[in-house]
Amino acid sequence: MGSTFGRGRAAGGRYNRRPMKVALAQINPTVGDIAGNAALIRRDVRAAAAGGAELVVFPELAIIGYPPKDLLLKPAVVAECVAAVEALAAECVGVAAVIGTPWPSDSAAEGRSLYNAAAVCADGRIVHRHVKSLLPTYDVFDERRYFEPGPAVDLVELGGKRLGISVCEDLWNERDMFSRRLYHDNPIDRLAERGAELFVNCSASPFVVRKHAFRLKLMAHTAKKHGLPLLYCNQVGGNDELVFDGRSCVLSGSGELLGQAAAFEEDLLVVDLDGPRSVARPEPMPRLEEVYGALVLGLRDYCRKCGFGSIVLGLSGGIDSAVTAAVAVAALGAERVRGVGMPSRYSSGGSVDDAAALAENLGVRFDVVPIEPAHTAVEGMLAGVFDGREPDVTEENIQARLRGVVLMAMSNKFGSLLLTTGNKSEVAVGYCTLYGDMNGGFSVLSDVPKTTVFELAAWMNTDACPLKNTLGVDEVIPVNTITKPPSAELRPDQKDSDSLPPYDVLDDIIERYVEREDSAKSIIDATGYDAELVLRIVRLIDLNEYKRKQAAPGLKVTGRAFGFGRRMPIAQRYDNRRAFGDAEAAAGA
Repeated sequence: MGSTFGRGRAAGGRYNRRPMKVALAQINPTVGDIAGNAALIRRDVRAAAAGGAELVVFPELAIIGYPPKDLLLKPAVVAECVAAVEALAAECVGVAAVIGTPWPSDSAAEGRSLYNAAAVCADGRIVHRHVKSLLPTYDVFDERRYFEPGPAVDLVELGGKRLGISVCEDLWNERDMFSRRLYHDNPIDRLAERGAELFVNCSASPFVVRKHAFRLKLMAHTAKKHGLPLLYCNQVGGNDELVFDGRSCVLSGSGELLGQAAAFEEDLLVVDLDGPRSVARPEPMPRLEEVYGALVLGLRDYCRKCGFGSIVLGLSGGIDSAVTAAVAVAALGAERVRGVGMPSRYSSGGSVDDAAALAENLGVRFDVVPIEPAHTAVEGMLAGVFDGREPDVTEENIQARLRGVVLMAMSNKFGSLLLTTGNKSEVAVGYCTLYGDMNGGFSVLSDVPKTTVFELAAWMNTDACPLKNTLGVDEVIPVNTITKPPSAELRPDQKDSDSLPPYDVLDDIIERYVEREDSAKSIIDATGYDAELVLRIVRLIDLNEYKRKQAAPGLKVTGRAFGFGRRMPIAQRYDNRRAFGDAEAAAGA
């Protein structure tokens, strides 16, 4: 479908600038469930019309869900999307809808074969098709793999207003908001130059902690710069590693927030663009509440969309498994979560008691399966092979792997999703065991630094945590779990601090090296940390890429997660010590 409708009406003539009521349909699509997603769209088209809206906006690629990845390489999938949108358009009578969809490109001879499009449906047909101009190819985005950029910027007239439609990234190239722009073009400026009277942005913007505050600044700046209202409709829900937080917005031409949809849940926001300005504005969501909301939604949707009805996880009495279990209960309910204690000869009585106390607080079933008989048996099996060699990390890993066997057996037997409980700090430096504590189908905390895990645990024991209020308990996480020194308990009196620096230092180094891409030398210069410590930590991060490649998928909450958005080689020899000269010089730095 071409854009003749939009160009013809926008090119000239007079316009009736009467009041307009709009709706933002913040839906939670399932990737690839085209029929199910169409049903969500149909539901909200009807609800918006019943609420008096003349225009209802849906998220980017709403008909297939974001990110669809290589489903887009299947012609049959794209054809089904097009047919679904055309069928929805036939129902758009008396109300217009903007629906995100993949669409075949205009050229069959060159370029990518698809557009990332927004179809404007009105009067029972598709009257306009906007094509995304800026295609992000960084972090978790890989749109140039699939899409051709839009060949032109067109307007469409609806309800007496000229609409300038954009798709997600098209909004994110404002010169005054970025120290370095990624693109030479700014589609929003071009829409304004063409005579747009209302900006409409269909988005699928993944959650990152504190990102929404910047979104609001960007949108307010854009609206105020051009003196035009802005509609921003974001996807909500979890799809694999990504969580979409929603919080769709309507802003006035002065940059004033006229309405904001709910965070981390579906919503239909209806706003009269020319109505009263006394709108209740949501308070900024605190950081820990944001992280908690993202983790709960991400886990709930992963289970729902993958067909898992229950969860099993190991409960060690430590803080990581405690926080993971609490998130699991918030996501699925206590009756669908099962904890397993697997004490060894090195497990303290206090750890077993803490795990049992946690299970009681959460109301989950708690089974105890000691691994000592299996541990003794395996040691006996390997005694001859290991004769003459001192015990080392090998024997420690045997214990972790025996626990993995127990948990995988329970996952198989009961059809439950096994959660692995490692945090970002441990995953970064390889302080985890392949086929042991890394066993699992999904990881809740893999992008949550250890310092944030401690903060989350403490926050969960406050009245600000919805789970605490739901459970009606004095504490969610046993206080002793929060205050005792972290330990893997794989050898006598073991502490994390035996192998790692204090977690606040470790997490700072990880953030600088992984998220900011700082070099070891710049980290040392900026922080004053011991040079050998920094060099050791960054080397551990580099060396343990092979472990992370085999890890369970996990939820992304920071700017750079150890997931599909970070593509580091396993076999590589980059050495941060080169910045200091040779290795001997580095050792004395």
